[in-house]
Order: sequence, then structure tokens, then C-alpha cells
Amino acid sequence: MLKSFFYGTLAFLMLGALCAAAPEPAIIPAPGDWTLDVQFEHPQVLMLQAPRARPQRFWYTILTLTNKAGQDVEFYPQCELMADTFEIIPAGRGVPQAVFDRVKRRHHSRYPFLEPLEKAGNEILQGQDNTKDIAIIWSDFSGRARSMKLFVTGLSNETAVIDHPIAKDANGQPLKVYLRKTLELSYGLAGEPALRSDVKVTYLGKRWVMR
Repeated sequence: MLKSFFYGTLAFLMLGALCAAAPEPAIIPAPGDWTLDVQFEHPQVLMLQAPRARPQRFWYTILTLTNKAGQDVEFYPQCELMADTFEIIPAGRGVPQAVFDRVKRRHHSRYPFLEPLEKAGNEILQGQDNTKDIAIIWSDFSGRARSMKLFVTGLSNETAVIDHPIAKDANGQPLKVYLRKTLELSYGLAGEPALRSDVKVTYLGKRWVMR
């Protein structure tokens, strides 16, 4: 347990160092750069009760993506939840199909064509008629967390390259780190850890970062 906490803390601090050194996304896109139009639901909690098992908590958000780039674009997303308890959770890890099925039933009236992230395909066709509604789901994290950030990469083809703050190559030169324009959604959390299903989620803001 102590070892995993140490490595989780180290990864969290390394990520912070990289983000601090990262450039900001361009205000005016370069020729050929595109960013999808994004609307989003604030994260919600879902409890799943499996037979003869303790209830499990999951977090999810729904993104509505529209391609206004004037061309079809590739879609290779990477979605992570980062809590202030040094936990970084990839979307979909440890999430059974039953969780998406519950999310889809819960939101069917508003999102009748909702898709899970892993089945959304690797292309977003241009135009309003090809808008996609996508559910992104994460496993639960420590009830001690008081804030979290959601990171969604793959919504833009804008990239940047920076020097790694620590790692060196065989010649002693900093290794290159390739960054992608990423949507960051920040939230505060309040409530009793034992009552995570009743947690109060406060929206703190949205921004684009290079990550």
C-alpha cells in the first residue's frame, strides 16, 4: 500500500511539473489545426449493486462532440480523472458494461443515441448531423478527495513538444515530451466519504491545456 502511494504521488508530481512547463494552446489555430465543438454534462455518481457483492461507485460525464472543421477528423481520445489524493484513473478501467447500460437508460430521453467511449469509433464526421454523444466512465477513488480534474485528450490535433524536466537520453540531453491539446474540467467535492453517492460536486471551471 505504501509503495503504491509513493509511486502514485511521484506520478502526480511529475505530471504537475510537466503541466507547469507546458505551453498554452494557440489562441489562433495554425493552418490545418482543428478543435471539436464540445458540450458537457457535469460528472455524476452511479451506484452498481452486483449479486452477492458490495455496491460499487462509478463517475461519469457525457460529452456532445460536433465537428465544424470542414473535414472529417480522426478521433483517438484519452480520458483521465485526477483526484487531489494523487490518484489518476483512466476512463473505462474496471468498468463493467452494466454501468454504461444504466447511464444510457438514465439519460435516454435527452441522449437517445448515447455511445460508450470505447465504441465511439476513430473518426468524427463533419457537420451537425454527425454530432456524437459519448459517455465517459471512471471507477471510484478515495472518499478523502476534495477536488478532481477531468482530462479529455483527442478533441483537437494541436500538438507541442517540450523538454522533459528530469529524464535524459544517452547523450545527456533532455528527452522530448509530446503534448496534445486537452480539455480540463475542474470540480470541488464536499460531503462525507461514507456517503459518496450524496457528494456535492461544484464546478470550478473549464480550460484547454497542453498535456
